[in-house]
Amino acid sequence: MTTVRLLVGPVVAGLLLVPTGCGGGSEAGGQERDPGVSAAYDTETCVRDAAAVASTPDDYPASFPLPDGTVVFHVEDRGEDGVIATGVTATPFADVLAAMNAAQKSGFAITSGETEEDDAEANWTGGGYVGRWAIKKSAACPGETVIQVLAAASRD
Repeated sequence: MTTVRLLVGPVVAGLLLVPTGCGGGSEAGGQERDPGVSAAYDTETCVRDAAAVASTPDDYPASFPLPDGTVVFHVEDRGEDGVIATGVTATPFADVLAAMNAAQKSGFAITSGETEEDDAEANWTGGGYVGRWAIKKSAACPGETVIQVLAAASRD
């Protein structure tokens, strides 16, 4: 169990650095996004504009349950730090939160987390992985929810 906790720290820290607000983008504040910032940080893509990725890397838990209708439009392999997948769904935030919490039924146990009015995050473990998911009401697409899942192989 100690090994899982040691890995969760860097994984959590990495995802916490993912901007999840509407500030900082060119539309929101008149600033251009830093070209070095990953497309995984995209919280402004709407379902109607999202093109689903063809596949996920072998290092990503393909069995991680996402809410019905989620379009995963970006996947980024970060090597030893894991894989981050970003998706969007027309499912309302409260229903997405319930679905993400229900991932425990599929063997992905939540180890800690927090929920606020417009966003929620949780650390999880299961299926040989550890990670963190984050959801946020979309600022650009009313009624839609952005989902980001970070997963790394457990080093047990």
